[in-house]
Amino acid sequence: MMSAVLVVHGGAWSIPDEIAPASVDGVKAAARHGSSVLKSGGSALDAVEAAVRALEDNPTFNAGCGATLNIDGEVELDAIIVDGRTLASGAVSCVKNIANPVSLARAVMEKTSHVMLTGKGANQFAESIGFIAIPTDKLVTEYEKKQWEKHKKYLAGVMEEFNTKWTHDTVGAVAVDCAGNVACATSTGGIRNKMVGRVGDSPVIGCGGYADNSSGAVSCTGHGESILKVTLARLILSHVEQGKSVADASRLSLQYMGDRVQGAGGTIVVSPSGQWAATFTTERMAWAAAADGVLWFGINPEERLNEKLSQ
Repeated sequence: MMSAVLVVHGGAWSIPDEIAPASVDGVKAAARHGSSVLKSGGSALDAVEAAVRALEDNPTFNAGCGATLNIDGEVELDAIIVDGRTLASGAVSCVKNIANPVSLARAVMEKTSHVMLTGKGANQFAESIGFIAIPTDKLVTEYEKKQWEKHKKYLAGVMEEFNTKWTHDTVGAVAVDCAGNVACATSTGGIRNKMVGRVGDSPVIGCGGYADNSSGAVSCTGHGESILKVTLARLILSHVEQGKSVADASRLSLQYMGDRVQGAGGTIVVSPSGQWAATFTTERMAWAAAADGVLWFGINPEERLNEKLSQ
């Protein structure tokens, strides 16, 4: 029996000082929650779903409750979950009125023969299996409404949006359980003022997330179009397969994305042996890792704080 590890992120972007403390508190709470699932014998898959649900439920983060609005003032949510043991995967994109898209993604994986459902079809599936539709105004914070009103008059490009403090980003989790199985989950509300129907990297297998027991699990965050172009999650694991550490694989892949398509982002990675890394090229990324009875966390570059995991 090996010791289980769980890592979470709350998005890589220019996190403003006024929400930085809530971002750190949120990832720490989600890591504790996911870690408690592992401690009680839950699988890596159960743990990443639980951790991401906690982040979706926290209005500080752009996923589930607290999501950003598209150009029409609507919430469209994306999520993915991958089981590294079997490569089973479930994803949803452009879903509306769902508080926990990560759980809907898991239902796609377990209750259908498909990998991804989108838009109306994903919502019809949610209704058919008893997911409760949440009114849009319950998912949108006052802060987001104000930000959307403030910035909808600007026709900024997606990259420009991302490089300002106007945008939130994705949440995610990776884990390895005591049986050595890995899993990942990623969830997002996308980029503020995005075109209707825009899908970023988050729900796309090999881009926003990937997990394979032979190499590890990854969840990505950052400029979605850039992550898609370099298939970031799979790129990181290909470096791991070639013998690189998870930290070096993350650093090299993010550097490549910056050089090749001028995109910034962040990643969390865990290997089947319990090696882990949280790496980013944006100004900040809120992250936390539960490993060997210690809770590690940070938000600024090179920051690695820690406290005892036992509450």
